[in-house]
Amino acid sequence: MNQPHRWYDYITINSYWFALTTRAQVLTPLVIPLLVQHFVGETAKGARVGNIRLWALMVAVLVQALMGMLSDRSTLRWGRRRPFIFVGTLGELVVFVLIGFTTALTGMSGYWVLFLLYIFSMIFSNTAHAATQGLIPDLVPAAKRGFFSGVKALLELPLPLIYISFIVGRLISTGNLWGALLALTAVMVICMAVTMVVPEQPLLRAPSAPEWRSFLRLLLMTVVFTLIILSMGTVVRVFMQRSADLPAPLVPIVWGLAGLVGMGVAIALGVRLSIRIGIGPEIHQNRSFTWWVVNRLAFLAAAINLSGFMLFFLQERFVDLAGEKAAEPAARIIMLVGISILLVVLPSGWLADRVGKRPLVAASGLLAMIGTLIFVVVPTLAAIYVGGCLVGAAIGLFYTTNWALGTDIVPEAQAGRYLGLSNLAGAGAGAIGAYIGGPIADSVGYVLLFMIYGLLFFLSVVALLGVQEKPDPVG
Repeated sequence: MNQPHRWYDYITINSYWFALTTRAQVLTPLVIPLLVQHFVGETAKGARVGNIRLWALMVAVLVQALMGMLSDRSTLRWGRRRPFIFVGTLGELVVFVLIGFTTALTGMSGYWVLFLLYIFSMIFSNTAHAATQGLIPDLVPAAKRGFFSGVKALLELPLPLIYISFIVGRLISTGNLWGALLALTAVMVICMAVTMVVPEQPLLRAPSAPEWRSFLRLLLMTVVFTLIILSMGTVVRVFMQRSADLPAPLVPIVWGLAGLVGMGVAIALGVRLSIRIGIGPEIHQNRSFTWWVVNRLAFLAAAINLSGFMLFFLQERFVDLAGEKAAEPAARIIMLVGISILLVVLPSGWLADRVGKRPLVAASGLLAMIGTLIFVVVPTLAAIYVGGCLVGAAIGLFYTTNWALGTDIVPEAQAGRYLGLSNLAGAGAGAIGAYIGGPIADSVGYVLLFMIYGLLFFLSVVALLGVQEKPDPVG
């Protein structure tokens, strides 16, 4: 980008991040769980949410990689990225309208319609998401990317979460799903329109041929990871059925341990096989990287699903928060987590340079475990808000220091290749925690499921024993 930046370029280039976060935090923790509950009732809602999450997230990994590759090489006259953002947004708007009409459906027919619509939502969202990720690298010189990224963080984290808490959460809590979807639609349209004025120039010719071999490798990794999650989910379900005759006090303990072991095996085996496919035999020369991905996946499996199942947890914990009434406090927790993340991110980066990254990654896991235990053990909304702030602070600390640790331990010449695997880890985290954990919660409750997530935070700390942090250079 040769022309000087104007003050509003900081907003136009980053505005769609506001839309992406708003969409994710409205659909995943609020709209989808409530609609699933409406269709399937109380007995199977956790398992059905987990099923939707598994397939939607695996689709998201592939679509984002494919659309990123295509937009990198786009020679459309309108620009490389904006056409993908425009088309992705229009597709999302159609999906939102159709989701609104699903409230007229009932039973499993309504569930499968919602399942299909959410898959399409993921396709359109990740079409736009992949293109949005390219705007700063395309248009901003390296010397200014720090400030642009700071504006991105502001629009991506606290502002949409505050909007959800004060606007969307209140609409859903009063049963006004159409109002919430319209509020979400307004955000998508406005942010897309603002992005359309970005001064993007078209490519005259594609820089290179599409890297189909890399995409096929990602496809194979995704298929293998999905099969592992499906297999461990089946093992845990069968174990639960065959141990149902145990003495009543033992059942929650045994099933909780089975769920924790199932998630742990899915994480360890999924990471090992995925990295073996993505990197090859040379990964044996860098075992720290494998354990770093295990740490990342275990932490995110807990953090992502705490948010995804928070609405059901509140409904179970508080009798007066039945149905949509749980949406407002759930949205408030989302806001507190977002603000806590923002407050911690910058200081944690400064602190990591002084005490090391590995100790702070460990501290983030322990802090998240403590925050989870607080709102599991203390049955008050105030305690849940406090626990949410601690988990949010832990997430902010983790996102900064874990990524910095990863950049230290990967080979510098292949950093992109190695770190690209973290996208699959993020998607796998959401799928593992929801698909394996949902049936457990349906049977013995969400308090137990959240205890499992708290222990996953602890397992993420244990995984750090296999990570060797490189010493900082002297001088």
